Amino acid sequence: MTRFRSALAPLAIALAGLTAVPQQAWAAPPKPVPSVAQQQQPAAPKAACGPTVKATTTDARLTSLFTNYGNDNSRVDDWTGADGTYSVKLPNGKELWIFSDTFLGRVNADGSRPPVVGEGGDTVFLNNSFAVERDGRLSTIHDGTAAKPTAVMPPRDQNHWYWAGDATVAGGLVEVTYQEYERYGTGAWDWRWHRNVVARFAPGRLNQPISVTDLPSGHGVSWASAILKDGGYTYVYGVEDLGSPKYMHVARVAGQSLLGTWEFLKADGTWSPNEADSARIMSGVANEYSVTKVGSGYVLITHDTTEVLSPNIVAYTSCSPFGPFTGKQHVYTTPETKGNIFTYNAHAHPEVAGNGLVISYNVNSFVNTDHYRDVTIYRPRFLDVTFQ
Repeated sequence: MTRFRSALAPLAIALAGLTAVPQQAWAAPPKPVPSVAQQQQPAAPKAACGPTVKATTTDARLTSLFTNYGNDNSRVDDWTGADGTYSVKLPNGKELWIFSDTFLGRVNADGSRPPVVGEGGDTVFLNNSFAVERDGRLSTIHDGTAAKPTAVMPPRDQNHWYWAGDATVAGGLVEVTYQEYERYGTGAWDWRWHRNVVARFAPGRLNQPISVTDLPSGHGVSWASAILKDGGYTYVYGVEDLGSPKYMHVARVAGQSLLGTWEFLKADGTWSPNEADSARIMSGVANEYSVTKVGSGYVLITHDTTEVLSPNIVAYTSCSPFGPFTGKQHVYTTPETKGNIFTYNAHAHPEVAGNGLVISYNVNSFVNTDHYRDVTIYRPRFLDVTFQ
């Protein structure tokens, strides 16, 4: 049973009719698709200082890195597929890959995986995990034991779970944002976003947080879809998810740590300490996106949620880290999107070396058994985007 965040809402796939499952495989079924797509963004020119997308190619190194690692059966408590796919550079130079729903286990010779624990197989399903990359090698981080792995960010009970947002490093510690979701009834769609938190991890002990702190959560914005350090501030980007449309919100904290005092971008372009003043900056973003400094401008990368379950990744540009973001440019059309398969939540990894700006996106299926039939579906894809 796997979770997806589509172009319509943070969603989850589950076997129809399941009402009780082990915590390892706790997720939620799809919510209904809104019948009316949001209106298209008004046409606007690209920002004067914004770069123009030149070319997009497959990142062969990262694609083969995760393919080979996911298929390797030398361990059977490690990563075989996941979504989310955030990253941050650790103080020791290693790359920390941050995942939400994750499969751990073995891969069969025919490229399939056994069903999850609780559905007749031995594949472990966790709502969040890490992988650490160093010198072209990956290792999986989970809590618990090799025989019984558990999530790095544990739920409070079986009716709650955490999905990861973006992360940053401050004071030598890794600060990872998480959104807590909760089940509030027995109905198939009786689940909802509950709150935002930041978990702090010591780089030498990533299997469990050393502290968890509440983040602003009082006005329906899921923080943080993206994080950017720029000009003495840490900018935090969120999404107000109404299914269709979805709205960008922007906050910032002085300095490096998310534990500082937050202020929120208002409609008039000024900042307020009150989250209730946070303005809808634009629509059309996904639940996960990114804002990156490229040259003298800033580039927003997102799946295009002005279209229902769109295969298109797009870019907007701005002369400031908080917009306005204008001049939508086509970046890539995901070839996996067809039939049961869909793609979602593209965002950039500016600290990861590539032939241009590295971007990842997630792949999923509406049919749960597809993830057992073909392990390649539920894995991130990687692109290199160059600008001119």
